Amino acid sequence: MITSSLIPCGQFKTSYAKDTTIFDTPVMRAWAVVGVLALIAAPMILNNYYLSLLIQIGFMGIAALGLNILVGYTGQISLGHAGFFGFGAFASAWLNNSFGVPVVLAMPLAAVMTTFLGLLFGIPAGRLKGLYLAIATFASQFILEDFFARADWFSGGSSGAAANPVNLFGYDLSGDKGFFYVVLFWVVVMFLIGTNLLRSRDGRAFIAVRDHYLSAEVMGINLTKYRILSFGLSSFYAGLGGALYGHYLGFVSAEGFTILMSIEFLGMIIIGGLGSVAGTLMGTTFMVLLPEVMEGGVGIAKTLVGGNVGWLAEGLASIKQASIGLAIILFLIFEPDGLVHRWRLIRSYWKFYPFSY
Repeated sequence: MITSSLIPCGQFKTSYAKDTTIFDTPVMRAWAVVGVLALIAAPMILNNYYLSLLIQIGFMGIAALGLNILVGYTGQISLGHAGFFGFGAFASAWLNNSFGVPVVLAMPLAAVMTTFLGLLFGIPAGRLKGLYLAIATFASQFILEDFFARADWFSGGSSGAAANPVNLFGYDLSGDKGFFYVVLFWVVVMFLIGTNLLRSRDGRAFIAVRDHYLSAEVMGINLTKYRILSFGLSSFYAGLGGALYGHYLGFVSAEGFTILMSIEFLGMIIIGGLGSVAGTLMGTTFMVLLPEVMEGGVGIAKTLVGGNVGWLAEGLASIKQASIGLAIILFLIFEPDGLVHRWRLIRSYWKFYPFSY
Protein backbone atom coordinates (compact mmCIF):
# COMPACT_ATOMS: atom_id res chain seq x y z
CA MET A 1 0.00 0.00 0.00
CA ILE A 2 1.34 3.42 -0.90
CA THR A 3 1.67 5.71 2.10
CA SER A 4 1.44 9.49 1.80
CA SER A 5 4.35 11.73 2.67
CA LEU A 6 4.05 14.43 5.29
CA ILE A 7 5.44 16.85 2.72
CA PRO A 8 2.35 17.98 0.79
CA CYS A 9 2.44 17.87 -3.00
CA GLY A 10 1.98 20.99 -5.04
CA GLN A 11 3.42 24.48 -4.77
CA PHE A 12 2.49 26.22 -1.53
CA LYS A 13 5.09 29.01 -1.59
CA THR A 14 3.38 32.36 -1.84
CA SER A 15 6.39 34.69 -2.07
CA TYR A 16 9.73 34.87 -3.82
CA ALA A 17 11.51 34.88 -0.45
CA LYS A 18 9.97 31.50 0.42
CA ASP A 19 10.91 30.13 -2.99
CA THR A 20 14.58 31.04 -2.50
CA THR A 21 15.11 29.72 1.02
CA ILE A 22 18.33 27.78 1.58
CA PHE A 23 16.55 24.87 3.28
CA ASP A 24 13.24 23.46 2.07
CA THR A 25 12.06 22.53 5.57
CA PRO A 26 12.97 23.42 9.17
CA VAL A 27 14.11 19.84 9.72
CA MET A 28 16.60 20.11 6.89
CA ARG A 29 17.98 23.26 8.51
CA ALA A 30 18.19 21.44 11.84
CA TRP A 31 20.13 18.57 10.23
CA ALA A 32 22.58 21.09 8.76
CA VAL A 33 23.16 22.58 12.21
CA VAL A 34 23.64 19.09 13.67
CA GLY A 35 26.16 18.34 10.94
CA VAL A 36 28.20 21.45 11.76
CA LEU A 37 28.10 20.62 15.48
CA ALA A 38 29.27 17.08 14.70
CA LEU A 39 32.20 18.50 12.73
CA ILE A 40 33.08 20.77 15.64
CA ALA A 41 33.33 17.67 17.82
CA ALA A 42 35.29 15.70 15.19
CA PRO A 43 38.82 16.55 16.47
CA MET A 44 37.87 15.03 19.83
CA ILE A 45 36.97 11.73 18.18
CA LEU A 46 38.96 11.31 14.95
CA ASN A 47 42.69 10.76 14.61
CA ASN A 48 45.02 12.96 12.56
CA TYR A 49 44.64 10.86 9.40
CA TYR A 50 40.90 11.43 9.14
CA LEU A 51 41.26 15.06 10.21
CA SER A 52 43.79 15.54 7.41
CA LEU A 53 41.27 14.20 4.89
CA LEU A 54 38.56 16.54 6.22
CA ILE A 55 40.95 19.49 6.01
CA GLN A 56 41.75 18.63 2.39
CA ILE A 57 38.05 18.38 1.59
CA GLY A 58 37.60 21.80 3.20
CA PHE A 59 40.14 23.91 1.34
CA MET A 60 39.70 22.02 -1.94
CA GLY A 61 35.93 22.41 -1.60
CA ILE A 62 36.23 26.19 -1.20
CA ALA A 63 38.29 26.43 -4.39
CA ALA A 64 35.98 24.04 -6.24
CA LEU A 65 32.94 26.12 -5.27
CA GLY A 66 34.56 29.12 -6.94
CA LEU A 67 35.02 27.11 -10.11
CA ASN A 68 31.41 25.93 -9.95
CA ILE A 69 30.22 29.54 -9.75
CA LEU A 70 32.16 30.20 -12.93
CA VAL A 71 31.37 27.02 -14.85
CA GLY A 72 28.14 25.71 -13.35
CA TYR A 73 26.31 28.98 -12.78
CA THR A 74 27.73 31.34 -15.41
CA GLY A 75 28.47 28.83 -18.16
CA GLN A 76 32.10 29.93 -18.58
CA ILE A 77 35.07 27.58 -18.61
CA SER A 78 38.44 27.70 -16.89
CA LEU A 79 41.40 25.38 -17.32
CA GLY A 80 43.66 27.54 -15.17
CA HIS A 81 41.99 27.28 -11.76
CA ALA A 82 45.06 25.66 -10.19
CA GLY A 83 47.10 28.72 -11.15
CA PHE A 84 44.83 31.00 -9.12
CA PHE A 85 44.80 28.44 -6.32
CA GLY A 86 48.59 28.57 -6.27
CA PHE A 87 48.66 32.37 -6.47
CA GLY A 88 46.57 32.54 -3.30
CA ALA A 89 48.99 30.21 -1.51
CA PHE A 90 52.06 32.22 -2.57
CA ALA A 91 50.39 35.59 -1.94
CA SER A 92 49.46 34.70 1.64
CA ALA A 93 52.98 33.44 2.38
CA TRP A 94 54.47 36.57 0.73
CA LEU A 95 52.31 38.96 2.75
CA ASN A 96 53.23 37.20 5.96
CA ASN A 97 56.96 36.76 5.27
CA SER A 98 57.67 40.12 3.62
CA PHE A 99 55.37 42.50 5.48
CA GLY A 100 54.66 40.70 8.73
CA VAL A 101 50.91 40.52 8.11
CA PRO A 102 49.39 38.00 10.55
CA VAL A 103 48.41 34.77 8.81
CA VAL A 104 44.73 35.14 9.79
CA LEU A 105 44.67 38.44 7.87
CA ALA A 106 47.08 37.38 5.12
CA MET A 107 44.75 34.62 3.92
CA PRO A 108 41.71 36.83 3.08
CA LEU A 109 44.05 39.54 1.73
CA ALA A 110 45.63 36.95 -0.54
CA ALA A 111 42.15 36.03 -1.74
CA VAL A 112 41.51 39.70 -2.58
CA MET A 113 44.80 39.87 -4.51
CA THR A 114 43.78 36.74 -6.41
CA THR A 115 40.44 38.38 -7.18
CA PHE A 116 42.14 41.29 -8.97
CA LEU A 117 44.31 38.83 -10.87
CA GLY A 118 41.20 36.89 -11.88
CA LEU A 119 39.49 40.07 -13.06
CA LEU A 120 42.55 40.81 -15.21
CA PHE A 121 42.56 37.38 -16.80
CA GLY A 122 38.77 37.47 -17.03
CA ILE A 123 38.76 40.47 -19.37
CA PRO A 124 38.99 38.19 -22.46
CA ALA A 125 35.86 36.43 -21.19
CA GLY A 126 33.88 39.50 -22.18
CA ARG A 127 34.41 38.64 -25.84
CA LEU A 128 35.43 34.98 -25.88
CA LYS A 129 33.39 31.86 -25.26
CA GLY A 130 33.54 28.15 -25.81
CA LEU A 131 36.77 26.69 -27.15
CA TYR A 132 38.44 30.09 -27.49
CA LEU A 133 37.81 30.91 -23.82
CA ALA A 134 39.09 27.45 -22.81
CA ILE A 135 42.33 28.11 -24.71
CA ALA A 136 42.71 31.54 -23.10
CA THR A 137 42.32 30.12 -19.57
CA PHE A 138 44.62 27.25 -20.52
CA ALA A 139 47.24 29.85 -21.39
CA SER A 140 46.72 31.61 -18.05
CA GLN A 141 47.66 28.38 -16.28
CA PHE A 142 51.05 28.26 -17.96
CA ILE A 143 51.61 32.01 -17.55
CA LEU A 144 51.12 31.68 -13.80
CA GLU A 145 53.27 28.55 -13.60
CA ASP A 146 56.10 30.41 -15.32
CA PHE A 147 55.59 33.40 -13.02
CA PHE A 148 55.85 31.18 -9.94
CA ALA A 149 59.08 29.64 -11.22
CA ARG A 150 60.74 33.00 -12.02
CA ALA A 151 59.46 35.45 -9.40
CA ASP A 152 61.97 34.82 -6.61
CA TRP A 153 60.77 37.92 -4.75
CA PHE A 154 57.21 36.57 -4.60
CA SER A 155 57.26 32.79 -4.70
CA GLY A 156 60.87 31.95 -3.94
CA GLY A 157 61.31 30.69 -7.48
CA SER A 158 62.36 27.08 -7.81
CA SER A 159 63.12 26.93 -4.07
CA GLY A 160 59.54 27.62 -3.03
CA ALA A 161 58.38 29.62 -0.04
CA ALA A 162 57.74 28.86 3.61
CA ALA A 163 54.21 29.41 4.90
CA ASN A 164 54.04 30.03 8.62
CA PRO A 165 51.37 28.34 10.77
CA VAL A 166 48.22 30.12 11.87
CA ASN A 167 48.53 31.87 15.22
CA LEU A 168 45.40 33.32 16.78
CA PHE A 169 45.48 35.21 20.09
CA GLY A 170 48.72 33.47 21.01
CA TYR A 171 47.44 29.98 20.20
CA ASP A 172 49.40 27.95 17.65
CA LEU A 173 46.97 26.28 15.22
CA SER A 174 49.56 24.45 13.13
CA GLY A 175 48.45 20.93 14.08
CA ASP A 176 45.61 19.05 12.40
CA LYS A 177 43.25 19.57 15.33
CA GLY A 178 43.82 23.31 15.51
CA PHE A 179 43.90 23.98 11.78
CA PHE A 180 40.74 21.92 11.30
CA TYR A 181 38.73 24.64 13.04
CA VAL A 182 40.30 27.33 10.84
CA VAL A 183 39.26 25.44 7.71
CA LEU A 184 35.81 24.64 9.11
CA PHE A 185 35.19 28.32 9.84
CA TRP A 186 36.05 29.35 6.29
CA VAL A 187 34.08 26.47 4.76
CA VAL A 188 30.91 27.48 6.61
CA VAL A 189 31.39 31.18 5.81
CA MET A 190 32.26 30.74 2.13
CA PHE A 191 29.55 28.19 1.41
CA LEU A 192 26.94 30.41 3.08
CA ILE A 193 28.18 33.38 1.06
CA GLY A 194 28.14 31.32 -2.13
CA THR A 195 24.63 30.04 -1.47
CA ASN A 196 23.24 33.49 -0.71
CA LEU A 197 25.10 35.05 -3.64
CA LEU A 198 23.34 32.73 -6.04
CA ARG A 199 19.96 33.78 -4.57
CA SER A 200 20.73 37.45 -5.21
CA ARG A 201 20.18 39.60 -8.28
CA ASP A 202 23.76 39.01 -9.45
CA GLY A 203 23.34 35.26 -8.99
CA ARG A 204 20.22 35.25 -11.14
CA ALA A 205 22.13 37.26 -13.74
CA PHE A 206 24.87 34.60 -13.76
CA ILE A 207 22.27 31.90 -14.42
CA ALA A 208 20.65 33.99 -17.17
CA VAL A 209 24.02 34.41 -18.89
CA ARG A 210 24.54 30.65 -18.68
CA ASP A 211 21.11 29.61 -19.92
CA HIS A 212 20.82 31.99 -22.90
CA TYR A 213 23.18 34.90 -23.19
CA LEU A 214 21.25 36.52 -26.05
CA SER A 215 18.04 36.59 -24.05
CA ALA A 216 19.96 37.88 -21.03
CA GLU A 217 21.38 40.72 -23.10
CA VAL A 218 17.94 41.62 -24.40
CA MET A 219 16.72 41.76 -20.77
CA GLY A 220 19.39 44.38 -20.05
CA ILE A 221 22.05 42.20 -18.42
CA ASN A 222 25.57 43.42 -19.10
CA LEU A 223 27.25 40.25 -20.37
CA THR A 224 30.79 41.61 -20.17
CA LYS A 225 30.32 42.79 -16.58
CA TYR A 226 28.94 39.50 -15.28
CA ARG A 227 31.37 37.31 -17.18
CA ILE A 228 34.34 39.22 -15.76
CA LEU A 229 32.71 39.36 -12.32
CA SER A 230 32.30 35.59 -12.28
CA PHE A 231 36.03 35.19 -12.95
CA GLY A 232 36.78 37.54 -10.06
CA LEU A 233 34.53 35.64 -7.65
CA SER A 234 35.92 32.31 -8.79
CA SER A 235 39.45 33.59 -8.21
CA PHE A 236 38.57 34.84 -4.71
CA TYR A 237 37.45 31.35 -3.70
CA ALA A 238 40.49 29.79 -5.37
CA GLY A 239 42.84 32.23 -3.63
CA LEU A 240 41.38 31.59 -0.19
CA GLY A 241 41.48 27.82 -0.71
CA GLY A 242 45.08 28.09 -1.87
CA ALA A 243 46.05 30.20 1.15
CA LEU A 244 44.59 27.58 3.50
CA TYR A 245 46.40 24.88 1.55
CA GLY A 246 49.74 26.67 1.79
CA HIS A 247 49.60 27.37 5.51
CA TYR A 248 48.43 23.83 6.20
CA LEU A 249 51.42 22.31 4.43
CA GLY A 250 53.83 24.94 5.75
CA PHE A 251 55.58 25.18 2.38
CA VAL A 252 54.44 26.01 -1.15
CA SER A 253 56.23 25.15 -4.38
CA ALA A 254 55.42 25.91 -8.01
CA GLU A 255 55.45 22.20 -8.90
CA GLY A 256 52.25 21.63 -6.95
CA PHE A 257 49.95 23.80 -9.08
CA THR A 258 49.95 22.15 -12.49
CA ILE A 259 47.32 21.65 -15.15
CA LEU A 260 46.54 18.26 -13.59
CA MET A 261 45.22 20.04 -10.50
CA SER A 262 43.02 22.21 -12.73
CA ILE A 263 41.60 19.04 -14.27
CA GLU A 264 40.96 17.66 -10.79
CA PHE A 265 39.00 20.79 -9.88
CA LEU A 266 36.89 20.35 -13.01
CA GLY A 267 36.39 16.71 -12.06
CA MET A 268 35.10 17.73 -8.63
CA ILE A 269 32.31 19.91 -9.98
CA ILE A 270 31.45 17.46 -12.78
CA ILE A 271 31.18 14.52 -10.40
CA GLY A 272 29.39 16.52 -7.72
CA GLY A 273 27.04 18.34 -10.08
CA LEU A 274 27.39 21.53 -12.08
CA GLY A 275 25.45 24.45 -10.66
CA SER A 276 25.05 22.96 -7.19
CA VAL A 277 26.63 24.17 -3.96
CA ALA A 278 25.95 20.89 -2.17
CA GLY A 279 27.16 18.97 -5.21
CA THR A 280 30.48 20.80 -5.02
CA LEU A 281 31.10 19.41 -1.54
CA MET A 282 30.03 15.93 -2.65
CA GLY A 283 32.33 15.98 -5.65
CA THR A 284 35.26 17.26 -3.60
CA THR A 285 34.74 14.52 -1.02
CA PHE A 286 34.63 11.92 -3.80
CA MET A 287 37.83 13.17 -5.44
CA VAL A 288 39.76 13.44 -2.16
CA LEU A 289 38.73 9.98 -0.97
CA LEU A 290 39.09 8.17 -4.31
CA PRO A 291 42.93 7.95 -4.21
CA GLU A 292 42.72 6.71 -0.59
CA VAL A 293 40.22 4.04 -1.63
CA MET A 294 42.45 2.97 -4.51
CA GLU A 295 45.43 2.73 -2.17
CA GLY A 296 43.38 0.61 0.22
CA GLY A 297 42.26 -1.58 -2.70
CA VAL A 298 45.87 -2.16 -3.74
CA GLY A 299 46.72 -3.13 -0.16
CA ILE A 300 43.84 -5.61 -0.05
CA ALA A 301 44.93 -7.08 -3.40
CA LYS A 302 48.46 -7.60 -2.10
CA THR A 303 47.08 -9.35 0.98
CA LEU A 304 44.76 -11.62 -0.98
CA VAL A 305 47.25 -12.57 -3.67
CA GLY A 306 50.10 -13.01 -1.25
CA GLY A 307 52.59 -13.24 -4.09
CA ASN A 308 54.99 -10.87 -5.73
CA VAL A 309 52.85 -7.92 -6.74
CA GLY A 310 55.47 -5.26 -6.32
CA TRP A 311 54.58 -3.93 -9.76
CA LEU A 312 51.15 -3.09 -8.38
CA ALA A 313 52.60 -1.01 -5.56
CA GLU A 314 55.04 0.68 -7.93
CA GLY A 315 52.21 1.70 -10.23
CA LEU A 316 50.02 3.02 -7.38
CA ALA A 317 50.53 6.67 -8.37
CA SER A 318 49.49 5.91 -11.95
CA ILE A 319 46.51 3.92 -10.71
CA LYS A 320 45.33 6.88 -8.65
CA GLN A 321 45.59 9.27 -11.61
CA ALA A 322 43.89 6.79 -13.94
CA SER A 323 41.04 6.25 -11.48
CA ILE A 324 40.35 10.00 -11.39
CA GLY A 325 40.20 10.18 -15.19
CA LEU A 326 38.03 7.08 -15.38
CA ALA A 327 35.64 8.44 -12.76
CA ILE A 328 35.20 11.69 -14.71
CA ILE A 329 34.47 9.77 -17.94
CA LEU A 330 32.00 7.40 -16.27
CA PHE A 331 30.11 10.24 -14.61
CA LEU A 332 29.91 12.16 -17.89
CA ILE A 333 28.42 9.07 -19.55
CA PHE A 334 26.17 7.61 -16.88
CA GLU A 335 25.51 10.44 -14.40
CA PRO A 336 26.06 13.77 -16.17
CA ASP A 337 24.10 15.68 -13.49
CA GLY A 338 26.45 14.47 -10.78
CA LEU A 339 26.11 12.94 -7.33
CA VAL A 340 23.72 15.63 -6.13
CA HIS A 341 21.16 14.59 -8.75
CA ARG A 342 21.39 10.95 -7.66
CA TRP A 343 21.05 12.00 -4.01
CA ARG A 344 17.91 14.00 -4.81
CA LEU A 345 16.38 10.98 -6.51
CA ILE A 346 17.23 8.71 -3.57
CA ARG A 347 15.92 11.26 -1.08
CA SER A 348 12.69 11.63 -3.03
CA TYR A 349 12.19 7.87 -3.40
CA TRP A 350 12.92 6.90 0.19
CA LYS A 351 11.42 10.04 1.73
CA PHE A 352 14.59 10.88 3.66
CA TYR A 353 13.06 14.23 4.59
CA PRO A 354 9.46 13.36 5.42
CA PHE A 355 8.90 16.05 8.04
CA SER A 356 8.08 19.49 6.74
CA TYR A 357 7.05 21.17 9.98
